[in-house]
Amino acid sequence: MAEGFDLAGLRAAVACHGPVARAVVAAVEGSAPREAGAAMLVWATGTEGTIGGGALEWEAIARARALLPAGGRRVDRMPLGPALGQCCGGSVTLVTEVWDAAALEGLGEALVARSLDGRPMGLEVRRLLDRARREGARPPTQIRQGWLVEPLALPERAIWIWGAGHVGRALVGVLSPLPDLALTWIDVARDRFPEVLPGGPRALWTPRPEELVAHAPPHAEHLVLTFSHALDLELCHRILSRGSARLGVIGSGTKAARFRGRLRALGHSDGQIARMVCPIGDKSLGKHPQAIALGVAVGLLGEKRRAGAEIAS
Repeated sequence: MAEGFDLAGLRAAVACHGPVARAVVAAVEGSAPREAGAAMLVWATGTEGTIGGGALEWEAIARARALLPAGGRRVDRMPLGPALGQCCGGSVTLVTEVWDAAALEGLGEALVARSLDGRPMGLEVRRLLDRARREGARPPTQIRQGWLVEPLALPERAIWIWGAGHVGRALVGVLSPLPDLALTWIDVARDRFPEVLPGGPRALWTPRPEELVAHAPPHAEHLVLTFSHALDLELCHRILSRGSARLGVIGSGTKAARFRGRLRALGHSDGQIARMVCPIGDKSLGKHPQAIALGVAVGLLGEKRRAGAEIAS
């Protein structure tokens, strides 16, 4: 699940399961399994997301299911050591709410704010909402003056995965649960994908997938791993021509050298070609599809950490 209030995910869960309880870590003191804003959805026969696992999550699921029949909201401050026997030592404030289609109707602002104890909106909360509307500010999940304030979850990164073979499927399985990623998954035909498509990624199929490059946002990050070297090369040519935030290609050192030569012949400069990363993943993990997917995921997360460090400095 995406960090923040995942309105699209919650609407999809409600449409599928009826009323759904959402448990969110609203505040943290000391050490805790997850940060403020971590949330999970709970319905009668299943769950989605995590607030850290262990005894905290087990208790949260039980309380959420007990709340489902009558609806409403509950707020629990839970010391992790004394109450649950966890070794984190801190405490969390957990807000559990039951949502249905009617309750979701009016949502859509940059921030989702509601009173936890019935008091009217205070000045601090009004200022947060005003800044969000005027400046696009996204304050972190917090409790202010008895109100729970959460930013709407907005995917920060567009990841386009070209190819639905073994590695493509493994990548989607690894990347789908990660927050802040919007996945687009492309191949040449519907039967290239799993029979049951996962709910998160947007799956597209067309006999000429290279033509979809023109529809990718300029900030998209591309991972090219189709069944065809010729298609891989054409995709790389078009992606480099259009521009992107990242281009990774599955393959070997030999494939990388061959592609660089052919891309040079197609008119790309050495500077453009240098932006292509091939092979992708971590060779030390091996060539199993899941191992490649894990290496790619670690690389993507590392890019985010490095970007954050550069901004902070």
